[in-house]
Amino acid sequence: MRLGLLLILSSPSGAGKSTLARRLMAWDPTIRFSVSATTRAPRAGEADGREYYFRSREAFESMVKTGDMLEHAEVFGNLYGSPRAPVETAMHEGRDTLFDIDWQGGQQIRNSALGRDVVSIFILPPSIAELESRLRGRAQDSEEIIAGRMAKSRDEISHWAEYDYVIVNRDLDTAFNDLITILQAERLRRDRQPALSDFVRGLNKEFEAR
Repeated sequence: MRLGLLLILSSPSGAGKSTLARRLMAWDPTIRFSVSATTRAPRAGEADGREYYFRSREAFESMVKTGDMLEHAEVFGNLYGSPRAPVETAMHEGRDTLFDIDWQGGQQIRNSALGRDVVSIFILPPSIAELESRLRGRAQDSEEIIAGRMAKSRDEISHWAEYDYVIVNRDLDTAFNDLITILQAERLRRDRQPALSDFVRGLNKEFEAR
């Protein structure tokens, strides 16, 4: 049995991060998608622990103070963050947790108590022209929103060197294969396989018994 890892995916909007995340979870259903906690009220149809962990501001701030929140931020007056306990449970079950977050959240998780088990991957577009084309191809956003996303993407891309791996998403299938290669290699790291010591001791006993 191995320890699960914390897989962080970040990218500017339109680079393919969410699509790659969905494909990865379909490829391996044991991967757990990180469910955030929030202080905002539940909307119709939302359930605690499914869309979000809904917490009071007092409870949320207490979790931050005690180190029980891996990362957090305030957005439009509400707090959002990643609770530590479900991630640790998944780790000890040998399950990986996938985080679809920006560079700021990723930085906080890398600096947290679980930072040694983080694998961070940044997804880059093949060009800025292609990035804008993909945003427009969604046909979901206004010109104002697209302009805002493009302006924000420059700052996001500037943090690429803070990540363990970088994938340039020129072709979705190739980028996905690169993602799988990274995950499989990281799962085989010696320090993520705590049972190896006992296994090697068993091999040595076989030598002694010969």
